[in-house]
Amino acid sequence: MTGPLRTPHASLDTHHCRVIVIGAGAGGMMAAGRAAEAGAEVLALEKTDGPGKKILISGKTRCNLTNSKDLAEFLLMYGPNGRFLHGAFHRFFRDDLLALLKRHGVETKTERGGRIFPVSDDARDVVRALRRHMADHGAELRARARAVEIEIAEGRVVGVRTERGSLPAAAAILATGGASFPSTGSTGDGYEMAAAAGHTIVKLRPALAPLVVRETALARSMQGVSLRNVRLTAFRCAAGEIAPSLAPAADVGRGIAGKRPRPPVIESRMGEMMITHFGLGGPIALQMSLAIVDALEGGPVSVSIDLKPALTEPQLRERLRRDFAEHGRRAYRTILKDLLPHKMIEPFVALTRVAPDKPAHQIAADERERLLRLLKSLRFDIKGPLPMSAAMATAGGVSLGEIDPRTMASRLVVGLYFCGEVMDLDADTGGYNLQAAFSTGYVAGEQAAAYVRGLPF
Repeated sequence: MTGPLRTPHASLDTHHCRVIVIGAGAGGMMAAGRAAEAGAEVLALEKTDGPGKKILISGKTRCNLTNSKDLAEFLLMYGPNGRFLHGAFHRFFRDDLLALLKRHGVETKTERGGRIFPVSDDARDVVRALRRHMADHGAELRARARAVEIEIAEGRVVGVRTERGSLPAAAAILATGGASFPSTGSTGDGYEMAAAAGHTIVKLRPALAPLVVRETALARSMQGVSLRNVRLTAFRCAAGEIAPSLAPAADVGRGIAGKRPRPPVIESRMGEMMITHFGLGGPIALQMSLAIVDALEGGPVSVSIDLKPALTEPQLRERLRRDFAEHGRRAYRTILKDLLPHKMIEPFVALTRVAPDKPAHQIAADERERLLRLLKSLRFDIKGPLPMSAAMATAGGVSLGEIDPRTMASRLVVGLYFCGEVMDLDADTGGYNLQAAFSTGYVAGEQAAAYVRGLPF
């Protein structure tokens, strides 16, 4: 370092090679282990009573570590910001992660959708492995130690201030996670510390969040219905203005190669979802939530659920005509039992305005057409997502333009590094967010160690 540092730490020289990692989640533990392995003195600060809180609840406590997709497909899952991860993934990717875990006794398996889990189905094994990785290389973990400020002098990190006092260090790695699941310690502290250090924070939004609809009475009437093999399409317009013919026949959206939605379509996905007392949840609703949240900034957003995506409108029309003709004595309510989950029958009776006991042979063509339109396009206006605390991930964060993607180093403050969800990175479910945390943590730890070890005494 050139020139004297204006710092309150008289004992800085005794910690010349110290790296302080702020946060001991997936990225923080990986960063601490790698930095110690690379020869740095490492102290990891965790404000809760122990590390890896979010790992412990991930994958419904089974921990979806990563995914089997190849690199190109993997990067697509982060949208345009995926380019930032290219270097980190080349330095430390899935096979490296699985090898590291295996060295510490964690065998893994691959399930549907390429999701990779511990064979034990126990997230605690992953946390224990990462703690062993840290301990084996001499990294110190300090729990119930809340950092409040990264101390900087003359444009360089000189320490970290905690609630109990200042700790000298030559480098700091910000690994505080996002603002979702605050019970795990991810309460947004990292954004405040990064902003205080001069970094730009891209607007925070809930990602992978359930959606609240305006038609709450309709949603409540179908509460608990789980739908499989349906198509959910989001539109930039009110529900009454949806043109169902514009809904694509194939998935479009983030993570889907070569297919971009055509306005007014925002995204469209086929899969599983559920209707809740407040609106929509389940896999495809969560995957589409960020695009919907962002679109709401520009005006109304609505969704259409195609309950029979395997049939075109003409095919469904013919099926209804045939069913109503073959079972002419059956009541309308009984006919609907072959078309819908039980809890959707009464709401559909009300929406189609057909008497529930009306015999099928008395139902007019225009009444069948109303049913067809609902089966192909059950619509809701979107009010917004549930709060950040209910989201699975945080979108937004420290601007990637201010971070060197090769090293995870700040472009503004020497000795400051970032990893994980505190950065403006998020992805769909499937192990992608954890892999990003592990990879960026590894690079940040390695580079922070190289930096402090290269400093002159």
